[in-house]
Amino acid sequence: MVIVFVLVALLALGVIGAANWYLWRRLFRDTTARPGPVRRAGAALIAGGWVLAVGAIVAERAGAPFWLQQVLAWPGFLWLALSLYLLLGVAAGEVVRPLLRRVLGRRARASADVPQALPVSAGSVPLREPEPEPESEPEPGSEPEGGSSDPSRRLFVSRVVAGAAAAAAVGTVGYGTYGVLRGPSVKRVTVPLAKLPRAAHGYRIAVVSDIHLGPILGRSFTQKVVDTINSTQPDIVAVVGDLVDGSVKNLAPAAAPLTQLQAPSYFVTGNHEYFSGAGQWVEEVRRLGLHPLENARTELPWFDLAGVNDIAGESTGQGPDFGKALGDRDTARACVLLAHQPVQIHDAVKHGVDLQLSGHTHGGQLWPGNFIAAAANPTVAGLERYGHTQLYVSRGAGAWGPPTRVGAPSDITVIELASTRA
Repeated sequence: MVIVFVLVALLALGVIGAANWYLWRRLFRDTTARPGPVRRAGAALIAGGWVLAVGAIVAERAGAPFWLQQVLAWPGFLWLALSLYLLLGVAAGEVVRPLLRRVLGRRARASADVPQALPVSAGSVPLREPEPEPESEPEPGSEPEGGSSDPSRRLFVSRVVAGAAAAAAVGTVGYGTYGVLRGPSVKRVTVPLAKLPRAAHGYRIAVVSDIHLGPILGRSFTQKVVDTINSTQPDIVAVVGDLVDGSVKNLAPAAAPLTQLQAPSYFVTGNHEYFSGAGQWVEEVRRLGLHPLENARTELPWFDLAGVNDIAGESTGQGPDFGKALGDRDTARACVLLAHQPVQIHDAVKHGVDLQLSGHTHGGQLWPGNFIAAAANPTVAGLERYGHTQLYVSRGAGAWGPPTRVGAPSDITVIELASTRA
């Protein structure tokens, strides 16, 4: 087992190393005529970015002083997002590069073929220009004279492609970060439930997941989330995990605005709570006025609301227990289950749950991460049906790692329950 881990780690380091060498080559080596300070600065930038990124992750997981986590988090996590889109940008540039070289080569040949007028002195007879020899067609695949073999033209193409890739990456990460920091938008989804009585038609549940309070997203972000939830005037609030990335000691002030939630609020753990002291956070959210559902169920007037612990709790004997949460309930009543990870839907189906509310995926957070998320989760975002059970997955309100989202905007979802009997 140790040997497999070492081999996988070495493979991962090899891939990362090769990707960063390729990035340095395209952005710095190919855009300079000779070795010098620019190439050295580029190497220092890429290496330094990864030092900060690894340092940010290690500091967070090791419980380093919170001020150190904050110092490392912004540059370190943003570098992860920026390096991803720089790599995608220079890779896309491989398609543009030969086309641009060909266009410039044709223009250079066209300029060289323009006849130059010779000065003619008074009274002299101009000499007749010799007939041009017929040009032979270049062999397929051969590089035309004056094409990309021209060092100055090759340097120009490299600079154009590298500049475009850098501008696109910076713009993408900048806009994606702005989207997270301005706060989540409201998404509204209607979910029909066959067992829901007519009196509960239109019942609203505000679903918020993956806030990820930590070294970057703090108290002001929580306030935006709370204000957004309150503005929707829900009947209840469901906080479905990954509230925090850090200890109660460091993040209690950041979570304090949760006391302002105006509707009855319920909470279940996510996997990140088990990296941050789940037991302490369960007590803290209870102190803030939320109702933790630890493998438990509460009977609301028109349906049952249940919650199970996250799968990550299994390592400490605090994993999900569907039998405890759902085993003795009245199956004639509709049941809504809060479960952080979408993969828990299979147990929900077995226990006759009508609707499961989840998060965890972030909708992929950074494109093309949605394809990776789709490989690991039955549903990445939105509403889907599994037998008689429906699953809704929120993209989440915050972000983990880089405070950036691309192709997966953050949201707070208002689930409006609809009675099919209405």
